[in-house]
Amino acid sequence: MKVRHCLLPAACLLLAALLATPVAAYDQPSVNLGFTSFLDGGPPAGPGFYFAEYIQYYTADKLADLGVPNPDLDVWVSLNQFIYQSDQKVLFGGKWGLDVIVPIVALDASPNPPLSSNDGLGDILVGPYLQWDPIMGDNGPKFMHRVELQMLLPTGKNDATVALNPGSNFFSFNPYWAGTYFFSPKLTASWRLHYLWNAENDDTQHQAGQAIHANFAAGYELMPNKLRAGVNGYYLKQVSSSEDNGVTTAGDPKEQVLGIGPGALYSFSKDTHLFFNMYFETSAENRSEGERFNVRLVHHF
Repeated sequence: MKVRHCLLPAACLLLAALLATPVAAYDQPSVNLGFTSFLDGGPPAGPGFYFAEYIQYYTADKLADLGVPNPDLDVWVSLNQFIYQSDQKVLFGGKWGLDVIVPIVALDASPNPPLSSNDGLGDILVGPYLQWDPIMGDNGPKFMHRVELQMLLPTGKNDATVALNPGSNFFSFNPYWAGTYFFSPKLTASWRLHYLWNAENDDTQHQAGQAIHANFAAGYELMPNKLRAGVNGYYLKQVSSSEDNGVTTAGDPKEQVLGIGPGALYSFSKDTHLFFNMYFETSAENRSEGERFNVRLVHHF
């Protein structure tokens, strides 16, 4: 979800609620903050087709550095994810796959104005990737990982007369490396490390700065092949300046946020898995700060 550039005060910053992680931001597009967590380094059931449904609720009453008095933001996001994992090695032993995510966003914000909102289709994500087979140890897998070249396409609903929009109205390239390390069959650590590059918005001649962001999780198996629980989190840091018509945006605002909280993974079978994640944000700069609640159901056909 994206907020229209220069509709709000405070140096005409963008305000956006992110599709893949519905967070209100002032400049950056929709990215994955907290949607993925435990055992992220590999598919749970090998090659084939997967479908995942994500439902996330985000709420915030603080818009750091924006200057809107007593804001109240509520965002519901449904992500519909389609994955195909092949069994064909194509490069350095990696097996090719394709990831497609279609988001639907619902927004409620006050005061209105200036935080008038729009609902609808968000920016579609397309990501070809390479998945490597697990590196095995004496007692099972030790390490598994994947590289994906994600692209965010400006397909989302975007209305110049409305502050909050589901779509960003510009293209973004958001590749990542995800991995899971098994300290033991029960104890694991997972991560997903992203780089974010944004193209210029042709309507506003604004270009959001580059950023890095990451998801991370540590989990312990409480019930064999059934239940894992632990800590999950995310972090985003903008590392270069945003620009308007090729000139650094007034005030040179850069975004930052940290979210952390508890989570769990319940496996109904090797083909069906349910994730629960909670995140409480802190250390926000030039973006919203709130709480996020995520449920994800994954099924392998």
